[in-house]
Amino acid sequence: MANNTYYERLTIKAGELPWYMGEFIDHKRRKMAASTLLNYCHDYIIFIDWLLAESMHIGKRQELTLKTLESLSIKDMESFLSHLELQLGNSKQTVNRKISSLKSLFHYLQNIAETETFEPYIYRNVMAKIDFNVVKDDQETIANRIEGKILHGDEYEQFRQFIASDYGEKHKQNIRVYNFHLKNRERDTAMVSLILGSGLRLSELAGLSLDDIDFKKHSVRVTRKGGKEQYVYFSEQAMIDLKDYLEIRETRYQLSKKEKALFVSTSIGPKKASRRLSNRAIEKIVEKYAVAFGKPALSVHKLRHSFATRYHMENNDIPKLKKHLGHESVQTTMIYTHMTNIEMKKAIDKMDGFKKDAQTHEK
Repeated sequence: MANNTYYERLTIKAGELPWYMGEFIDHKRRKMAASTLLNYCHDYIIFIDWLLAESMHIGKRQELTLKTLESLSIKDMESFLSHLELQLGNSKQTVNRKISSLKSLFHYLQNIAETETFEPYIYRNVMAKIDFNVVKDDQETIANRIEGKILHGDEYEQFRQFIASDYGEKHKQNIRVYNFHLKNRERDTAMVSLILGSGLRLSELAGLSLDDIDFKKHSVRVTRKGGKEQYVYFSEQAMIDLKDYLEIRETRYQLSKKEKALFVSTSIGPKKASRRLSNRAIEKIVEKYAVAFGKPALSVHKLRHSFATRYHMENNDIPKLKKHLGHESVQTTMIYTHMTNIEMKKAIDKMDGFKKDAQTHEK
């Protein structure tokens, strides 16, 4: 499984942290996905760097002491959270995720970890006194916000076709862009087709290896949040596009038989070595096509929303959709009922328009 790549990156990032944070990451490895733990590491680095900037810690990141954590006040933590929102421009939801990361760490240090004499690592837990941001948006508000940023109706196939050929035609006068698209169009089409035909998360897509695909069952093996392994079904069109890509993958990207990553980069560097596409690389690829297509707000996550909305409209089965998307709570899945209500209203509005046109014509 491609999870090994995440664990390698996780090991490097954890090495930049104090020993007890590394110990906490190790404690969570069995229960949480490597991609989630990698986000934890990034959150802790941002936190430590803020402590350094505010002179609350002097020295290297790895030298941050438990005593310093124990001495932090509520005012200190509120200042950090304000820094995230005002200086770094984090949304309230993103700040909440970072609060959750810190709460998990401090809980571990106070209630789970213990010294050789069975004493907790810290006695005072400031994060227990920090509340999450109140996010007032209800599901219908979220649905309305997302609705304008996803694909609808014929746009699914139009976007896929745009990546497969129209993007190249649009940039035919730019030889460099045209040739780059010509080289990568099968790969890029397969990636987008797979998201639109399965609703995979970005990390799940990036983590796929050749051995994870089961063409007979139209499914891919992924590691979901919480470290759970699951087989996720994909569409017939996604299978066709994947097979087209796999026919050219090894020779086009000059890969050795040992390279098991499904989606790989164009050969780069002095040695012209290809490697697994990172999360950010995939995001940038989708962003490029989205802008050229005329829907700049479209992202990998919005493609997942597009799949889920279409699935619900055609099947109206929330329990199955919840399982397929890997949601922990059915409340998360319920957003798509609101989104399809919006679609239904648009359809009815179009009917009203048709009736008005007919009445005008009769007059």
